Formats: sequence, structure tokens, C-alpha cells
Amino acid sequence: MAAIKRISNAVWNGTGLEGSGTLSTTSGVLKDTPYSFAARFQSEDGKAGTNPEELIAAAHAGCFSMALSFQLTGAGFPPTQLATKATVEMEKGDAGFKVSAIKLSVEGTVPNITEEKFLELAGVAKANCPISQALSAVPISLDAKLV
Repeated sequence: MAAIKRISNAVWNGTGLEGSGTLSTTSGVLKDTPYSFAARFQSEDGKAGTNPEELIAAAHAGCFSMALSFQLTGAGFPPTQLATKATVEMEKGDAGFKVSAIKLSVEGTVPNITEEKFLELAGVAKANCPISQALSAVPISLDAKLV
């Protein structure tokens, strides 16, 4: 299989603190979506635009959910629903800001599976999801439960 390529574009205008930019994706899901220092470091409600950490969290939640669905289905337990929340934490250190932790929290509705098997397969999905692998320099924790 040939390499899969996905493309996003960022345009930034002005200084880091006072400037702003837009993000766009080939799919059009993001089209000139605003981002700025305020959106990244001050606006917790998200109304000022998106930020790279929010996008990493969305990508990780989506990738992990799909990977877990494949693991469950392959083991004979097709899920009814998987609801994943990814929380990306960023801290300021001496050298500047860095992503310091990612927490995946998943609630699964999976008929006929034991809690033990669900936790096992969630761990496999976390370790093997391509986004988890790409972010392996950051500690990634997992909280998984059946609902």
C-alpha cells in the first residue's frame, strides 16, 4: 500500500503574541479556522478559535476510538458505542511550553465482553494507534470503562 498523506495548512500574520492565523484542511472540515495566542493560552471556552493542542486531542481521540473498535471487533466483540475524551496538558517550563501529558478516557458499550478483556484491548489500542505512536514522547494514560 502506498503511503497515505494528509495535508493541513497554517497561515500566520504578525507577532507571536499579537498576531493571529488560520488553519485549513484539504477535507474542508477546517476552512480558515482562526487561531491565536489568546485562543491557545487564554480562551478556555474555545470561542476565540482553535489551537494546536485541541486539534491533537481530537486526532488522538478519533484515532484511539477507531483502533479500539478494530481490536474489539477482531476479538469477536463489536462495540455499540465508544465515547473517548482526550485531554492534552501543556505546561510552561524553563525552555518554554511543552505538551506534558495526554489522558485518554473511554466509555464503551460492548455487548458480551468482560471488563478485563475490554481493558486489555483498550491497552492494545492505545499502544498501537498511529497517533499514540506519533506522540510517544509524551506520557499517555488511559482510563477505560464499560457502560
